[in-house]
Amino acid sequence: MRPVNAIRASYAADKAALHQRFDTPSEALPLLGELTQLTDHTLSELWGRHQFIDEVLLVAVGGYGRGELFPYSDVDLLILLPDLPSTALLEKLEVFVGELWDIGLEVGHSVRTTADCMHEAEKDITVQTAILEARLLVGSLERFNEFYATVHRYIDTKEFFEAKLLEQQARYGRFQNATYNLEPNIKEAPGGLRDLHLIGWIAASQGLGRDWHALAQLKMLTDEEIIKLENAERVLRAYRIQLHWRAKRREDRILFDYQHTLASDFKFEDSEKGSIRLRASEALMATYYRSARIISQLAPLLLEALKARIFSQVGIEIRPINEFFQLRGSSIEITAPDVFQRQPSAILELFWQLERLRDSRDISPATLRALWHARSSIDDNFRRNFVNQQLFINIFREPRGLTRVLRRMNQYGVLGRFIPEFGQIVGRMQHDLFHVYTVDEHTLMVLRNVRRFAVNAFTHEYPMCSRLLAEFERPEVLYLAALFHDIGKGRGGDHSLLGKEIAAKWCASMPLPGEDAQLITWLVEHHLTMSAVAQKQDVYDPETIQAFASWVGDQRKLTAIYLLTVADIRGTSPKVWNAWKAKLLEDLFKATQRLLSSQNTSTRSLLEERQDEALRLIRLHGLRQEAHEEFWKVLDTVYFLRHDAKEIAWHTRMLFSRTSTNKPIVCARLSESGEGLQVMVYSVDKNDLFAQICSFFERAGYTIFDAHIHTTQHNYALDSFYVYIPDNRVDNYRDLIAYIEFELGQQLEKEQPLPSVRKSRISRQLKHFPIQPHVMIRADERGKYHVLSIAAGDRTGLLSTIARVLAKNRIEIQSAKIMTLGERAEDNFLISGELLKDQHASRVLEAELLHAIHEH
Repeated sequence: MRPVNAIRASYAADKAALHQRFDTPSEALPLLGELTQLTDHTLSELWGRHQFIDEVLLVAVGGYGRGELFPYSDVDLLILLPDLPSTALLEKLEVFVGELWDIGLEVGHSVRTTADCMHEAEKDITVQTAILEARLLVGSLERFNEFYATVHRYIDTKEFFEAKLLEQQARYGRFQNATYNLEPNIKEAPGGLRDLHLIGWIAASQGLGRDWHALAQLKMLTDEEIIKLENAERVLRAYRIQLHWRAKRREDRILFDYQHTLASDFKFEDSEKGSIRLRASEALMATYYRSARIISQLAPLLLEALKARIFSQVGIEIRPINEFFQLRGSSIEITAPDVFQRQPSAILELFWQLERLRDSRDISPATLRALWHARSSIDDNFRRNFVNQQLFINIFREPRGLTRVLRRMNQYGVLGRFIPEFGQIVGRMQHDLFHVYTVDEHTLMVLRNVRRFAVNAFTHEYPMCSRLLAEFERPEVLYLAALFHDIGKGRGGDHSLLGKEIAAKWCASMPLPGEDAQLITWLVEHHLTMSAVAQKQDVYDPETIQAFASWVGDQRKLTAIYLLTVADIRGTSPKVWNAWKAKLLEDLFKATQRLLSSQNTSTRSLLEERQDEALRLIRLHGLRQEAHEEFWKVLDTVYFLRHDAKEIAWHTRMLFSRTSTNKPIVCARLSESGEGLQVMVYSVDKNDLFAQICSFFERAGYTIFDAHIHTTQHNYALDSFYVYIPDNRVDNYRDLIAYIEFELGQQLEKEQPLPSVRKSRISRQLKHFPIQPHVMIRADERGKYHVLSIAAGDRTGLLSTIARVLAKNRIEIQSAKIMTLGERAEDNFLISGELLKDQHASRVLEAELLHAIHEH
């Protein structure tokens, strides 16, 4: 009898030998069975050291019970006790369980009697599931069979089916859109291995076995579907095995950290086909997405077939729709198996009917299977057919169900076949570090966002957007623009221009009014423009508004670009959209709308309008009539044009009696957007003031969204910052405001040297997809100032690093627009200084900034 240490060493050596033996990832699937057998043998040896009686059973459950033990998965065990276990037995079992951990196994175990199992199974569906996968390791086979039969008789197949479906829905809720996340979970995401496990559990609950060929014999799968399903399962299993080895732990997410390595392991290489370029890691992930899509397509067929065996189909009402379709209960189905062959247009009509019939919630399994096999009929002739074109456009004109239907069309490959260019972005990665979805998933998210503006249930989210869309004539234009806005990605070059060409060609071939085709094309070409203006330019500057209004041209285009921009930013990542960006876009929209509808656009009238509104707000706070005069005397026209009336009124209330104070003044308030704070700093101007303020916020862990830098006529700095504080850092905004006002005020008053910049830790995303910093200085259109544009990976301390270099070179910052897109920072500064008049000196400054960013 070997000691535990010897067993531990032997298990580790044998596991390492298995790794070496199956070191070709694409051929590693037998490892699952071999590792299961090795673990079986090891556990049996450990069990034998204690000489348990036969009535005590050691049972494998979970993935280990299925015989699918991945390298670092838990070893799930059930120790089945006699009805009346002795104290001595329980003490021996406690020693045994301790030895399991001693030999290095990650164990999940339960110790129960049969009665305990029945009681727990009644409360918890996962216990029933685990027992369905039970496999005897050591003990009485007769007792195990009796135990298994007892529990299996207890399982109500209907309740089990419904409970597992609810469990799946909850999982889908947790992993919403995770299939097409750029770092998907192989096991839990929709289309992952857990969906296949679900089918196995439900089949086992009916006594059907869990082998795909066994289900095929029951006419639930065709031979072609078996091949596709097994291939998809093989890919996901192989990826998960190698992911475990690479991570040296249980890791089921294909993180950026592993994508390049896994691509190399599976022999993927960079490739180029025409204008479409594909990195090795993108090819790896494209294979994953295709496999997950196959599972997402076929798993529902099997679930519906299993459901039909459990629940009686007798008495379900059948209602005819037309020659080709009928409703069976709430499921739409074809009237004959060969409908799609006889009438290919029925492929698109199926989705149109699903959309327009309020009683239809799903597509029947037989119809999905027929659709699956009929997709190849979507060819050039199909696409040129006027009936098919009209059906496709009609889908976008229906008042309900568009998002759901388009997702189904994409899931089953119909959308990518009808628009081949869309098919080329399906499963395409985006390495810009702010999109978190594949291109097709992002596209459908954007379309969903636009569509939500039209749904009454969501009018509370963005009331103005909902009102604008309700008034927008032929909203299908916006939906089609959303569908095409990123279709040019992955082709090399500017995706907006490439997308414009694709959209223009497609629109010309479809039955669309010319003006609608032009607007769709224009929106695709310029879908990034409004976002860039709002986040990189001063939206309160009349000249910015005038230029934007001239570019937009009319109200319909303004409304269209605004709605698409809001939907697009919201569809990139939960981290990218925030209330501050929403406010910038809304303010730009409203200012442009006023200008387009107004005959009086002079700077003087805008200035007077803003000052009058500011005075009205000041008087609401009880200030005397002339209270503002001393403060306003030191402000120039530029100040009033760059700040809105509410901000002017706030500044005036805080400073009207302290215009020439010698002590720095810091005031903060909750921002109008409701997210973060607005912080005002008023102080005698000095060269490194901006750097000092940035350093304070960075050290406190706050993010600057925007900054307005102004110098009064008597050389005081009047700076406004919009600052975001992470939600988990905010307990009480009043305390936070008091802290900022006191601590920042103290720091500025002491005039201490700038603290050193903290070296920030690089994020995982930036580590694997680094951004090459870019710095450019150019004269602005008016010739008075210069514009400094910086793009770099976003890291703590970046802003103060830039500010220090500018301060050192005696460059004054007039305004700063800070745009963070996930892990990417795109910052723009309006700057002035003697050095900028010399072109060579400007190039030297660019180089110095680049060096500082690299060093940081």
